[in-house]
Amino acid sequence: MKLATLRTPSGTRAVLLAGEELVDLGRTDVGALLAEPDWRERVAALAEGGVAPDAVRYDLSHADFAPVVPTPSKVICVGLNYQNHIREMGRELPSHPTLFAKFADCLTGAHDDIPHPAETEELDWEVELAVVVGGPVRRATTAEAEAAIAGFTVLNDVTCRDWQFRTREWLQGKMWDASTPVGPFLVTPDELPGGVRPVLDVQLTVGDEVMQADTTGDLLFDPVALVEYVSTVIRLNPGDLIATGTPGGVGHARTPHRYLGEGETVVAEIKGIGRLVNRVVRDAR
Repeated sequence: MKLATLRTPSGTRAVLLAGEELVDLGRTDVGALLAEPDWRERVAALAEGGVAPDAVRYDLSHADFAPVVPTPSKVICVGLNYQNHIREMGRELPSHPTLFAKFADCLTGAHDDIPHPAETEELDWEVELAVVVGGPVRRATTAEAEAAIAGFTVLNDVTCRDWQFRTREWLQGKMWDASTPVGPFLVTPDELPGGVRPVLDVQLTVGDEVMQADTTGDLLFDPVALVEYVSTVIRLNPGDLIATGTPGGVGHARTPHRYLGEGETVVAEIKGIGRLVNRVVRDAR
């Protein structure tokens, strides 16, 4: 199943992809849908042909996607989780996940513009597989962590590198307003090779140039292990996101460094899930 949160003239709506149409699920967004304990069974029944003839439908070709979960209670991010990226940053393989956070205000839609803050000269890209949590979980066992994964989406952890490395803590480089595209779809594990430990091709381009290309098989800590680890520290709620880290090819690790400029288009794509297409624009705010 593929779920999304769609912007409409009457507000956001949770939708199910059915062919070239998006079917309204009667909820304001995917986060509200995931908060209902029986969401899997109900949406699966619709996906198997139970959509009512009078259900509200939207044209996929004109979809205006909001962040797949617009207001998660938390966004946990993992740094240094692809082995080739760890090496390109000149670091040793960690024994535990490196965690930092984002906030709901950081998120933006799959096709929204990325504002280039006037305060940075080092705006970088990071395509990531993101876990979407589908049920409350704390101190999860492996089986509980597997059951808690609703699905996966695409996230671009756009980063102000000069702010990130001002101190030893990364948060100030990662939490800029409306800087993090996420979406367009939540794809359930049953649709992906590897299920809750998917092995998928990951790619990011800037203009016509491929900057990142890898597979999620290079992850040091897989999605299930991350749910176990994070839920040991703090409870995970339906709709929470875990960004699993980025592969090699970021601009900051290139010689010379390469950063995003105004007018450039960034495409972050994970095979089987979808693509984020975002233009970098001057931050007018």
